[in-house]
Amino acid sequence: MKTIVHEIPYSPASNLDEEIFTASSVFFDIETTGFSPAHTSLYLIGCAYHIEQMLYIKQFFAETPEEEKEVLEQFLLLLDGFDTIITFNGIGFDIPYLKAKCNTYECNEHFADFTYVDIFKSISQIKHILQLPNYKQKTIEAFLGIGRNDLYSGGELIEIYHSYTKEPRPDKLEILLLHNYEDVLDMPALLPVLSYVHLFYGQYLSCSASVSEYTDYKQQEKKELILSIEPEFPFPKHISCRMGSVYFYAKGKKCTLSVRLEEDALKYFFPNYKDYYYLPAEDTAMHKRVASYVDKEHRRQATSATCYTRHKGSFLPQYEELISPSFKHDYKEKISYFELTEKFLSSPELIKSYVNHLLEAIKNKKIKIKLTSYQAQLNCEFLLLFST
Repeated sequence: MKTIVHEIPYSPASNLDEEIFTASSVFFDIETTGFSPAHTSLYLIGCAYHIEQMLYIKQFFAETPEEEKEVLEQFLLLLDGFDTIITFNGIGFDIPYLKAKCNTYECNEHFADFTYVDIFKSISQIKHILQLPNYKQKTIEAFLGIGRNDLYSGGELIEIYHSYTKEPRPDKLEILLLHNYEDVLDMPALLPVLSYVHLFYGQYLSCSASVSEYTDYKQQEKKELILSIEPEFPFPKHISCRMGSVYFYAKGKKCTLSVRLEEDALKYFFPNYKDYYYLPAEDTAMHKRVASYVDKEHRRQATSATCYTRHKGSFLPQYEELISPSFKHDYKEKISYFELTEKFLSSPELIKSYVNHLLEAIKNKKIKIKLTSYQAQLNCEFLLLFST
């Protein structure tokens, strides 16, 4: 078995790096000859950790499949010095694979005792927002502008490893080690991508609201609510998307949600429609205590769809009832609206509640996202990059 150690000067790229990648945290990545631990070999584990201003990358390499157990044991010894494990899809693959190998070799493991940060699992929760071609580590690296010297995928390295076990040439070893080395070297640089995840889980410092005017494509004057959000962590890359009447923009330390105002007469639907008459001439519903004086030919029993009164104002969309009273265009419409008032604009609590509501609706796909031209162009560039 070979053990390779690299020492590299280290400084955190952002305060998010400092918060997650502490002295008690370790990154790791494994290389195997397949997915099934029962029928494949573990041949390489790479780890990254830092002590003060130095980053250490340690790799345990099995020169033959028979050294698999030794690689596993050396890795477990290293883990004893940490309490947090940071991976890229480690929860989905690496940890279950290693636990199965530990069971095979009757190695004592305590993976259940660690705190985990899985970059892939975290970012997958908002992949519909980032709209990248896929969520492989190399794709995230490309999105963040992280370069690589390694030209191989993990699958392509399997044949190279088999070939190395038969003919252990230095050039083959270099290829095998480089891929794993860059995987763990680049993992700390991936952490800033979690800034988007933090935002959509309501982790930001402050927010404010203002009304702005704009001219639409028909050259008509319109109004929108601008929700300015101060993120807890800066965003590494510009992303933006439109969702119906909501436009999301994030870049650096700036984040906004622009919500187009609905300036119209919307319908407020009364509960207990059986207690109301609908007056077709006035296009409104009226309680029977009052409407009983209207001629029968000018009234009819209200239904759930006709039991409303109209109210004119400026309205904001809500994707479940957050602020009452709520209004709609039609009874079966899924989106409801609440009226924009001075009370709302002067209330930090209501503004924050609405910001959280919109972030939650975007995260949970309650609003259909459309790519902006910028994001569409970015994805085309990624597709070209990974097709060559």
